[in-house]
Amino acid sequence: MASKDPESEHPSVTLFRQYLRIRTVHPNPDYGTAVAFFEERAHQLGLSCQKVEVTPGYVIPVLTWPGTNPTLSSILLNSHMDVVPVFKEHWSHDPFEAFKDSEGYIYARGTQDMKSVSIQYLEAVRRLKVEGHRFPRTIHMTFVPDEEIGGHKGMELLVQRPEFQALRVGFALDEGLANPTDAFTVFYSERSLWWVRFTSSGRPGHGSRFIEDTAAEKLHKVVNSILAFREKERQRLQSNPHLKEGAVTCVNLTKLEGGVAYNVVPATMSASFDFRLAPDVDLQAFEKQLQSWCQAAGEGVTFEFAQRWMKPRVTPIDDANPWWAAFNRVCKDMNLTLEPEIFPAATDSRYLRAVGIPALGFSPMNRTPVLLHDNDERLHETVFLRGIDIYTHLLSVLASVPALPNEN
Repeated sequence: MASKDPESEHPSVTLFRQYLRIRTVHPNPDYGTAVAFFEERAHQLGLSCQKVEVTPGYVIPVLTWPGTNPTLSSILLNSHMDVVPVFKEHWSHDPFEAFKDSEGYIYARGTQDMKSVSIQYLEAVRRLKVEGHRFPRTIHMTFVPDEEIGGHKGMELLVQRPEFQALRVGFALDEGLANPTDAFTVFYSERSLWWVRFTSSGRPGHGSRFIEDTAAEKLHKVVNSILAFREKERQRLQSNPHLKEGAVTCVNLTKLEGGVAYNVVPATMSASFDFRLAPDVDLQAFEKQLQSWCQAAGEGVTFEFAQRWMKPRVTPIDDANPWWAAFNRVCKDMNLTLEPEIFPAATDSRYLRAVGIPALGFSPMNRTPVLLHDNDERLHETVFLRGIDIYTHLLSVLASVPALPNEN
C-alpha cells in the first residue's frame, strides 16, 4: 500500500530513495559512496561483504548469504550502480532528489534502470532473514560499475577473476525492462552489439568540379545498402505480430564524418553504425555481408569495429531448464503473466551467459511506461514494493532448487 504521509513511508521506499540520491551518474559516477552504502547494508543484514577491485578505482561489493549446503552452486543477483546522464532542464523534478509526488511516483535517474532492483534484492533478503529462513543454496548479490558504458570495467572483468569463480554461480538474475501492460517481461537472451565505422577513400578536388570516384559517392552506396537492409528488418518486424523487437536485427546510422571546407571535396569520409544483431544471426556470415557492401561500393571502402560481441547465448525457457522451471512456477503461483523476450539492447547478462551461467533479465515493473534513460524517469512506490514481494518468493524457490545432476 502506498503511503501518502512522509512520516509513515515504508522503510523500503525510504531506503530506495536514499540510494537514488547517490550520484552514480556518468561521466563521473560517485562509486565510493555507493560501495559504502552497500557495505553498510551488508552490516545491517548480517551478510559478508567482499570488495573486488577489478581494475584501479573500480570496486565491486559482493554481499553473501551462505546456504546450508555448500556443495550446491549459488544464486547470483546482479545489478549495476551507474546511471546515464540527465538533461536536468527537461525534468519536472531534480533527477537526484528522489522526489515523491502525492500519487506515489518517485522521480529520479535510476528508478527503473536499475536502482529499484538493487534495493528489491536487499529487501527481499532482509525479509527472508527476519522470518528466520535458511536455504540450501548460497545467495550472492553483486553491485557492479560501468554497465551503462559497456561493462568493460565491471562485469566483463569480474567474470574473469578468481574471486568470481569461487562464488560457483549456477544461475543469475539481472535487469529487465518495465512493461506498460499487466504482464511482466523476462529476458532470456540479447542481441549482439556491433559498432562499425565504414571509411571511404576517393579522389579529392575543388568543390566546383564534377569529380569522379569521390569518397562521398562510394560512402553513399554503403549507407544506402545498410539502410535498405534496415528497412527489410523493420518490415519483417511489423508484418509478424508474433515477433518482438529483440528477435530482429536493428541498425542505425549514428555518425557522419569528413570534409575540411565547403569548397574542398574530401579524400576520405566515414559513417558509423550501431548494429544490434539478433541471436540467430550467423555472425561470420554477417561480417561477410559487410564486406560485400563495401566491395559493391567500389575501391577504397573499408570498415572497422569499435565494438563487436561474438558470444551470443540463449538461456533455455522450457522445463528442461530447472532454473526456468522454478522461476516460471513462482510466477504462475503468484498469478503473474510472463512475456519472455530477447533483450533489444545489451546488459551485463551477456558476460554471465558467455561463461556458461544461465541468466534471466527481470525487473518486476508492470503497468509502468518504459522510461529508462528518459526524462522524468519514475516508478510508483506500490510497483516497487510489489517487486520486493515477487523477489521474496523467487529467492525462496530458486535457493531451494534441488541438486542438479552436475552437482552430485
